Amino acid sequence: MRLVQIVLATLAALAATAPAAAQTWPARPVTMIVPLPPGGAVDILARVLAEPMQKILGQPVLVDNVAGAGSSIGVDRAARAAPDGYTLGFGTWANYVVAGAVYPVRYDVLRDFEPIALIADAPYWIVARNTLAAKNMAELLDWLRANPDKATAGTVGAGSGSHICGVYLQTNGKVAFQMAPYRGGAPALQDLMAGQIDFMCDLGANTLPMVRGGQIKAYAVMAKSRWSAAPDTPTIEEMGLPGLYLSAWSGLWAPRGAPKVVVAKLNDAVRQALLDPATRKRFGELGQEIPAPERQTPEALRAFHKAEVEKWFPIIKAANIKVE
Repeated sequence: MRLVQIVLATLAALAATAPAAAQTWPARPVTMIVPLPPGGAVDILARVLAEPMQKILGQPVLVDNVAGAGSSIGVDRAARAAPDGYTLGFGTWANYVVAGAVYPVRYDVLRDFEPIALIADAPYWIVARNTLAAKNMAELLDWLRANPDKATAGTVGAGSGSHICGVYLQTNGKVAFQMAPYRGGAPALQDLMAGQIDFMCDLGANTLPMVRGGQIKAYAVMAKSRWSAAPDTPTIEEMGLPGLYLSAWSGLWAPRGAPKVVVAKLNDAVRQALLDPATRKRFGELGQEIPAPERQTPEALRAFHKAEVEKWFPIIKAANIKVE
């Protein structure tokens, strides 16, 4: 009987202290796990966001790069962290949708995370070597259909965003071309600029500087409306492929079970950070579009994330894309 009383008293004490701990959060630094190597577009975006967030929260916001297995290692670590709000997961569509479909993972991309906020949106687009004869996307599609399997498109490995995008283009555009897998984005872009491969479906934020510098050319943005960072580039719909949309939206998550009050504080910090003029300017320079306020809530991210999983998992399964 005494043992039962002790257990019940302990549970009651824990229940009483949990809300108090959440109310005083944060009492120490917060870490955002970025499941990619440092220096890329996603890593830079996370660091830009972390700077105003730490001023708002009153604690350092650190970025921890945990790369490997197509980003699934970092996402797994975020899922398995203590649900106290001190370890978060930051990533994009490729990390929090695609990786969960193509890699054998231990986590569930929907059930194992508490959404905090949608951070930004940057479209994929079709870019090509400058010497490619096609002047626009319509001409590229005509050439691909007239010359099946003769063109080569670069991808950053099996199951990468560029690979999924290429499969999406092949299926919906009814075209056939070879895919050349690379170990990273840098060597793929080097070969594209050198004319060793013909074109690539890539995250716009990655290749925007090369397009602006005239080293490669852009054919179409895979979005409903033109991209603010490259307003002269037509949409894929304008080029004859309606509905062929793909963007590397980014979000912030906590592990499942994080206290609601902590999630609310994090969401508030993100929303304040996205109002900061310096942050907005830097996001614009990176080609990132900030979502409307109504899309920045945890509920909005939950619904959007679920819709993206329901859209892309069947496409990936139908293409039999798996990485063991």
